[in-house]
Amino acid sequence: MCFVVVSARAADVVIQSAQMVANDDGYSLSANFSINLGARLEAAVNKGVVLYFAADFELTRSRWYWFDEKVVQRSKTFQLSYHALTRQYRLSSGALHQSFASLDDALRVLSRLRYWQVIEKGEIDRGVVYAAATRLRLDPSQMPKTFQVSALSNREWSQSSEWLRWTFSAPDQAEPAEPANSADSGSADGGAAK
Repeated sequence: MCFVVVSARAADVVIQSAQMVANDDGYSLSANFSINLGARLEAAVNKGVVLYFAADFELTRSRWYWFDEKVVQRSKTFQLSYHALTRQYRLSSGALHQSFASLDDALRVLSRLRYWQVIEKGEIDRGVVYAAATRLRLDPSQMPKTFQVSALSNREWSQSSEWLRWTFSAPDQAEPAEPANSADSGSADGGAAK
């Protein structure tokens, strides 16, 4: 298991922590974010505009002779919407849907990414040190064209957390890695964000 914590920065989407846990199928990622939509995006949701958020994960291996190798690249999309008929907010990801009485409740769930399978068994080599990174971003590219144009000139429509980066290595032994914290930078099983 690898656990990374960072301090919050002044931004609309901020990543607070990330944790990778070994399981039978490989490794899953859990992360915590702080999301502040702002008045304009809240008003858009309340008027029926669907907001698309994307959680991104990358795992790279450093190569001295060429560009870094991207070993794993994953993205997971979430849709946040408001349904005036039922007066409920809806958060969807794939075939999964949840309804909420308030926008705050929906954002609270969106801000807690849990058990996302990001590394499949056999995709990485044991004992090799990789660079892991994750972020959460508002994805205006999936919205209607009028909002895509607005996103080009308006920061509120292009929110994204910074990439949280840390080192990651599957241990040589079969047991899950021990938790790492920000003081463990450079350890074989995890480390601090850069």
